[in-house]
Amino acid sequence: MQRQGMLTIEELQELSRNNRIDTVLCMFTDLQGRYMGKRVLPDFFIEEILGAEGLHACLYLLAIDMEMEPLPGYKYASWETGYGDFRMIPDLTTLRWCPWIDKTAMVLCDIADEETSEPVAVAPRQILKDQIAKAAAQGYQVKTGSELEFYLFKDPFDDLAERGYRDPRPSSPYIMDYHMLQTTKDEWFIRQVRNHMRGAGIPVEFSKGEFGKGQHEINITYSDALSNADHHAIYKHGAKEIAALNGVALTFMAKWTMAEAGSSCHLHSSVWDVDGSESLMWGGDTPPHMSDTFRWYLGGLMTTAREMAWMYAPFVNSYKRYQLGSWAPTAIVWSATTAHAGSVRSASTPASAWSAGCRAPTRTRTSRSRQRSRAVCGASGTRWNLPSSSAATRTRPRTCRAFLPLSTKRSTPSEAAPSHARRSVTSSSDTC
Repeated sequence: MQRQGMLTIEELQELSRNNRIDTVLCMFTDLQGRYMGKRVLPDFFIEEILGAEGLHACLYLLAIDMEMEPLPGYKYASWETGYGDFRMIPDLTTLRWCPWIDKTAMVLCDIADEETSEPVAVAPRQILKDQIAKAAAQGYQVKTGSELEFYLFKDPFDDLAERGYRDPRPSSPYIMDYHMLQTTKDEWFIRQVRNHMRGAGIPVEFSKGEFGKGQHEINITYSDALSNADHHAIYKHGAKEIAALNGVALTFMAKWTMAEAGSSCHLHSSVWDVDGSESLMWGGDTPPHMSDTFRWYLGGLMTTAREMAWMYAPFVNSYKRYQLGSWAPTAIVWSATTAHAGSVRSASTPASAWSAGCRAPTRTRTSRSRQRSRAVCGASGTRWNLPSSSAATRTRPRTCRAFLPLSTKRSTPSEAAPSHARRSVTSSSDTC
């Protein structure tokens, strides 16, 4: 059954003929998680882009910083090698309405070499697809779900830019965590985001206030890692556009001010059989019902967490969020219930089984980088049977390590377990 908000090519043709759609957004994520692309007329999209010619864009878009400046040192593209073009190949399974922009549809594109049509290995979506394929080769499908926090401001970014981004005004003067009265005051905007996401085929579960003045959270239903990463990126992009169209602003920055709680990316993940029909996390009748697959998967996430801090917290602002007593994780731990653990387990019944929720990632860069990190680190645990410290259910955190990378050195593939995989996760105090 086709999900609400999704489109087929035949439906796009009909909507174009009836003048209900006059623009198709062809988009891909850059290394910062932002959507880049072109606005295309529907007839040209159908006749040319889906034909032999395709759509083209410049290589430099996969080698830029947040200010759109080309960066040196990239093997894929640089001033030394020259900036040619790549092909944008629409993934028609992602064709959908863009309901917050009038008469507009959107489609996500994979990136391919202009000459060979081979996938570009460094494109964020392709990196995630490669990790998904490796998990499938081991007999697994990884499913993920993200919880997304942001701050809503009364001022549009154009006004903030004119005054040097000083003194932005949050939408609320009061902490909004689960607060129904305070969130009602922002419901005029939050309702638009929820309903527009649903209209774009993105399954939203709920919204709530968070532990900051003007801070909100909107949660997306879990799904396979690729579609969930797509949903995550579209949601972030769409929420910013909806804010701009309403004359306000929002930010997903990890720590926009030291006076308030930071914004996180709680990324939940679980391991299923290869066709995604049965969770492999539940361990039968013996408490705490952790299967070996789950223990090893959790062990992989825990053991590689310090190295993966490069992906979880890639910027200086990311680390500003890691403050004691601020609901941010400041240690690498696992726990059944502790909300501020670096890795958190949660479960209820065999029907829902277990998931491993990581509260460490910050609201920076693309969700695909975090999800591919989860896939590869969890897979290393299942491959080398890494321990998760203890199989006993705990309500307090287990193990403790400073949340900093061990090294800047890149590891090399090996059939033997690497040193970080052989290292066991040790038990320590509850705080660092």
